[in-house]
This record gives sequence, structure tokens and C-alpha cells, in this order.
Amino acid sequence: MEGFQFESDFMEDGVRCIPMSVRIRLDMCGVKLRLSEWSCMSDEEKEELVRWDFTSIDEMEECRIFLKAVVFARTGRVATELSVDLYPEWANRFSIPTAVSVKLLEFNWTMSTGEWSRYSDLQRFALVKLTRPGHENRNFPLAVKEFREKMVVAVL
Repeated sequence: MEGFQFESDFMEDGVRCIPMSVRIRLDMCGVKLRLSEWSCMSDEEKEELVRWDFTSIDEMEECRIFLKAVVFARTGRVATELSVDLYPEWANRFSIPTAVSVKLLEFNWTMSTGEWSRYSDLQRFALVKLTRPGHENRNFPLAVKEFREKMVVAVL
């Protein structure tokens, strides 16, 4: 299963944590997936979530139905539904969210809106998610370094 380099410490051994590539899909389709629920899923089900491509509202709904069915089948519990943010901060390529700017300042770093806009949706999602309480905030500087290195390589 692919993930970011900063996620590599938990991507081995059956993927102990939920990777950002799945977290973005969960947010987009409005399902909260607990780590205990993720751990009960088969490798094939996890891979399907990573590969799921949302090109329409119908596909988001299909994913939501799939997730709810898998959680119920594996745990006997009903999956927790979340409200879907129709305008998430990470989706705005032209405005760096305040939480990201504040977190950057903790490391005496800055970021231009040009840099922010060149990141993929998943990269911007990850940076926003890594600023939230209860997430792997220690991975924020690793993510910034990784994304900046990839940007430099892409330019070369």
C-alpha cells in the first residue's frame, strides 16, 4: 500500500494507522473510521479504499455505503457518520489555512501561496490534518520537508 514517506513508520505490518490517502476519502464521504475498525478490515478492503477515485457524488456515496457495510460486517457496529465539509480548507489552492501558517511558524518556516497551490489535494489535506489536535503532529515537519523535496525534484 502506497503512502507518503513520512507515513512509512506505520505503513508496514498491516498498516497500523489509517494513511492520508484513505483519510481524505473518509472526510469526503462522511464516515468516521476508527483504528479498531480499520484493523479489522482485510488487506483487499484497505487497498480498495486507497484506490477509490471520486469523480462524482455518486462514487462518494458508493464509497460511503461500502465503508458502512464493511464496518458492520467486520465489527457488528454501525459506522459513525460525519458531516461533509463542502468547502474544506485544503481544497482552496489560493489560501493557506491559518493553522498551517501557525504550525509553519513553530519551525520558523514560511510558505508562499504559490508553493501551497502547487501541492496536490492530498498533500494539502495532509498538512491541514497534521495541524489538528489528536493527529500525528510530529509528522508535520517531516511532511513539509518531503513535499518540498518532491517539488524540487519535479522542477529539475
